[in-house]
Amino acid sequence: MIVLSVNAGSSSLKFQAFDMPEETVLISGVFERIGMKESFYTIKLNGEKIKKEVELKNHERAMELVMEELIDNKIVESLDEIKAIGHRIAQGGPYFDKTEEMTDENIKKVKELSVLAPLHNPAAVKGIKAAMEVVPNALQTGAFDTAFHQTIEEENYMYPVPYEWCEKYKVRKYGFHGTSHKYVSSRMNEILGRYNTKLITCHIGNGASVSAIKEGICVNTSMGLTPNSGLMMGSRCGDMDATVITYMMQQLDCTAEEMDTILNKQSGLLGISGISSDSRDIEDGIKIGNQRCNLAQKMFTNRIIDHIAKYYVELGGCDAIVFTAGIGENSIHTRREILDGLAVLGVKIDEEANDCRGIERLITTEDSSIPCYIIPTNEELMIARDTYALYQQKENKKELEANEII
Repeated sequence: MIVLSVNAGSSSLKFQAFDMPEETVLISGVFERIGMKESFYTIKLNGEKIKKEVELKNHERAMELVMEELIDNKIVESLDEIKAIGHRIAQGGPYFDKTEEMTDENIKKVKELSVLAPLHNPAAVKGIKAAMEVVPNALQTGAFDTAFHQTIEEENYMYPVPYEWCEKYKVRKYGFHGTSHKYVSSRMNEILGRYNTKLITCHIGNGASVSAIKEGICVNTSMGLTPNSGLMMGSRCGDMDATVITYMMQQLDCTAEEMDTILNKQSGLLGISGISSDSRDIEDGIKIGNQRCNLAQKMFTNRIIDHIAKYYVELGGCDAIVFTAGIGENSIHTRREILDGLAVLGVKIDEEANDCRGIERLITTEDSSIPCYIIPTNEELMIARDTYALYQQKENKKELEANEII
């Protein structure tokens, strides 16, 4: 059975086609600069990448080309073979705690939540509607970044502000990267061979978050109402004294929108280093003695260490720590600094094992109090799994109803 995983951005669209339940990747691709000049897309098939420069007027045209590629490359003979399409959606608010079918009512809720995710949710709706137009017979589902974190208790997701803010304006912690945290925690449990575990998962990329997971259930996470909270990130500030915002708005005589841009796009590693939001550039700067890069790196890793230590106490111990995403999977230097900072907990890094990039591996010694792993994330596969499961549920329900009629 063919299932597509789709991740639509404001001017981009990524996809992977899976043969389920075997979870075989048949083809993948990314469409860039949708609605802009010099648009193009890249297809990856059988290990080969093919770039094509085409005019991409909108997301519907991108979806049409996805389907053309599936047929031209003989992935399917007919679009009716595509039974389900799962869409990544950033903000599900309090409405969604799992992957759901994208009915008209649910699409309406996703649109309503655009105020909390103005860049991401509208793009997701475009992708869903485009897929509905091009493949009308396929089940369309939404996989929400926030869904995995809906198990967090009230005392952890509420902010100490007037209670009415939560009731009326939906101001609370939602968390993000949920699909990634769900995938790597599930894989970690497979490695450990049990599910009564206490895990700390670290999704560390240009955007970054840490989650505390007990027996497969998220109990806390670092991101909040928006992705600009918790850890210091590539260009986002993360947690800080809220009064800094009002103070600097007065000093700079700037609007709320301008301040939002500064805190989301001009802060973090970029703001402190003054050169880049990319961790690789920061590490290169450290090598040549750039003190601001060195400061940025220390601030970055210190905040990750802080959250791991916090969740270690909150969980009452920890069975494993997981590193994933761009920096977590590939930065030898960052992982080393974090694990060295956790030495007080008895964590002991295996320097030889840690000298790797992008592979699943244990990176601590046998006598380390907490085993620490690299587990490459696979959000697209998690979306496909959840979408396939929902499709099977609906098919089983149809079969039961048909048998009752007979």
